[in-house]
Amino acid sequence: MKPLNPSSIHRMVIRTPNWVGDAVMSTPFLRAVRKNFPHTHITLLAKPWVAPVYANNPHIDHIIIYNDAGHHRGLIGKFRLAKDLRKHDFDLALLLQNAFEAAFIVWMVAIPIRLGYDTDVRKMLLTHPVHRYPSLKRLHQIDYYLEILKGAKLTANPSEMEVFISQEEKRQAIQLMRTSGCPDRACIIGINPGAAFGTAKRWFPNRFAELCSRLKSIPDVRFLIFGGPGEEELGRTIAESVGDACINLCGKTTLRQAISLIDQCRLFITNDSGLMHLAAALHKPQIAIFGSTDYTTTSPGSHLSHIIRIPVACSPCMKPDCPTDHQCMDAITVDHVLGLALELLSGGQSS
Repeated sequence: MKPLNPSSIHRMVIRTPNWVGDAVMSTPFLRAVRKNFPHTHITLLAKPWVAPVYANNPHIDHIIIYNDAGHHRGLIGKFRLAKDLRKHDFDLALLLQNAFEAAFIVWMVAIPIRLGYDTDVRKMLLTHPVHRYPSLKRLHQIDYYLEILKGAKLTANPSEMEVFISQEEKRQAIQLMRTSGCPDRACIIGINPGAAFGTAKRWFPNRFAELCSRLKSIPDVRFLIFGGPGEEELGRTIAESVGDACINLCGKTTLRQAISLIDQCRLFITNDSGLMHLAAALHKPQIAIFGSTDYTTTSPGSHLSHIIRIPVACSPCMKPDCPTDHQCMDAITVDHVLGLALELLSGGQSS
């Protein structure tokens, strides 16, 4: 592979991952890119639902929205996107997204330097393909992204995930909680009972509800129930069971609002999800419940995050829905989570 000369790169585009959690785990990569290219104008090409993760990030200069459900839909839309990108005169494309399409688009744009993993028969479309050895797939996702830079002989020092909240966003989050009935000195516990991809990643709603009910004895406690579109009923079920200490936010916030509200929590209790990674990037104490997914590659990258999982023979299966008895989640009792929650709320660090 021909060495890259950072001083010769004036404008670059980075194709981001397509999932919120993966986007959060790409933030150390962005910091490393900025260290390697301190004077380069850095643009992200991101799907609409992950772009908010990168808002206010000081390591990037611009975000282009890749709207494949609208302006960039279908084959004609891909040519339209290529035309849009060509206007920016990029010298370098960095591909965090592994699909053939990502390489094909930057090849159509004729960006002179195209760097990414040689997956999905796209080696011929990249000027700087990085071979994806089988061992790389066993790395944590943060390190998996950083290996792209190492493959190009660039510096890739490990760093923490990060998201950035403006002062106005913090003010609005505080105001929203006040109007929802939160006392100013409330002990706010975030509850995230949902998860994208399927039900196999979800601890049972009735156990989340029981957990909240048993934590209600904490003075001035309030539970913020987080969830996206389609999870309204899930939030409603838990909130109705727990009572007036719950504020059901499911389907009622934007991603940026959710980020700002997570930042107000003293503790965040969640399934393996994009919001889990956001809580880790915000350095919030949290309990992450793992069942069907691989905690070695997608664990929350923060020393304040604590994983609860019970090893069973079929986990991690990586399936969206459990085909048997969901024993990986069934084995996790309310007492397991409650004991750790009380320890963290009292200032314990746990091991």
